[in-house]
Amino acid sequence: MSTHTVGTAEEHLAARAELLQAEKEHTRRSDELARQRRELPWVRIAKDYVFDTADGEATLADLFRGRSQLVVYHFMYGPDWTEGCPSCSSVADGFDETHLHLQHHDVAFTAVSRAPLDKLLAYRDRMGWSFPWASSAASDFNFDFNVSFTEESIANGQTYNFRALDGWQVDPKNLPYEGPGMSGFVREDGDVFHTYSAYSRGVDALWGMWQWLDRAPRGRNEGDFSWFARHDTYDGSYR
Repeated sequence: MSTHTVGTAEEHLAARAELLQAEKEHTRRSDELARQRRELPWVRIAKDYVFDTADGEATLADLFRGRSQLVVYHFMYGPDWTEGCPSCSSVADGFDETHLHLQHHDVAFTAVSRAPLDKLLAYRDRMGWSFPWASSAASDFNFDFNVSFTEESIANGQTYNFRALDGWQVDPKNLPYEGPGMSGFVREDGDVFHTYSAYSRGVDALWGMWQWLDRAPRGRNEGDFSWFARHDTYDGSYR
């Protein structure tokens, strides 16, 4: 039996009105953080990254596909993996609809992974997606943007989420390791600049499932992921 507080409609409304003030403050704070993100210094990209795409070899500038802005999702899919990360796959379930709108706001989108392109496209077909996906296997892109890790890269001082790696992330049993993240870029006067990156829980807001679960009665239930799977591996009982 539930031990959660049960009250009258009037008590609920009073508590909800109080919560609304906190939610409004959270929204205002989120708007302020978005402004601060836009004001971060831009860093000119000096390295010539090469990607393998469905349209052939591409540079970072090519990934803009004629637009002035680019957002990249660092999808966890290592070179030797047989399928993509289940968590990243859940995030990616919302990409097809989102990136269509982004394109009409002068923002290109692509997922990038270290796995070879044939694996990425086969997995994309399996999952029923159509968003652009590029392989960075031929370049240092994933390492330079701190989402792929080996013993060598960590020994050379690589960081994750703007901090030194520690704990399980440097455990040899977990290497090589792929981490989640996103990065933003802009093109101006013929140059490409890095504008922003986020990692770990910094990409929570891009994961639509979490936003719904945060508003569900029992929340995320992050302590037990046994219920969670790629969308094509759930049984059919809830369809």
